[in-house]
Amino acid sequence: MVGATCIALSPIWVRVSETGPTASAFWRVALASPVLWLLQGVPRRTALPSAPYAKLLLAAGIAFAGDLAVWHTSIKLTTVANSTLLANLASIFVTLAAWLIWKQRPRALFVIGLATALAGVGMLVETSARASSGALGGDALGVVTAMFYAWYILAVKQLRDRGAATLRLMAVTTTITALLLLPVALASGEQMLPDTSLGWWKLVGLALVSHAAGQGLIAYALAHLPAAFSSVSLLFQPVMAAVFAWVLLGEPLAPMQIAGGIVVLAGIYLSRRGSD
Repeated sequence: MVGATCIALSPIWVRVSETGPTASAFWRVALASPVLWLLQGVPRRTALPSAPYAKLLLAAGIAFAGDLAVWHTSIKLTTVANSTLLANLASIFVTLAAWLIWKQRPRALFVIGLATALAGVGMLVETSARASSGALGGDALGVVTAMFYAWYILAVKQLRDRGAATLRLMAVTTTITALLLLPVALASGEQMLPDTSLGWWKLVGLALVSHAAGQGLIAYALAHLPAAFSSVSLLFQPVMAAVFAWVLLGEPLAPMQIAGGIVVLAGIYLSRRGSD
């Protein structure tokens, strides 16, 4: 729950950041990398990874770089609530990929959850369409974020199945992500450096509170919790993000948006239970 709350703060840091969305994504991982390496400590094995293992690490880094770059842009365009809710569709895309690629047929409950989530997405999109075309584009990027994050989850799962330790995996993939995002951020022409010392503290909060602490706590917790409880507890994150946006940014929720959010959360929950 604490990890989900830490991650729920990340769209707030991004929204108030003095740098561009891709630049803030770079600083998020660049500032978190040294901390993760310190926590990881000296690795027991110093041999170079095998080619398949290295390819999986690179795939995870590319997927996470795409996830952060697209999601941070989405946060700038649409509401925090919509962007975060739509990004959490990742678990549905994971099950769809397992179904289509590895023929792992889910239960009927997953199909019901998928249909429910799509109905909720339609309600969120209708709210954004009334607001502006930019908000609608932000919603679309939120869905793309979920696809990238699903790719990341699948790569990480395969790495974990090969015996990768959680902290080492986070340290390596975070470093790869930073190396990939730096040229993209520079080429985008966005503002790379914050104007004030407060701007740097916002980036430090994004890196250490939301990324290192949030992702680290969830990675640790998921290894010790039943799948059913994890399915419920992770849904706490988009709810807290909406609350933070309301309290800290004065971002109200429209009635249709609240209803759509509830429907999306219900759909995600059902789809997760149907894929266990």
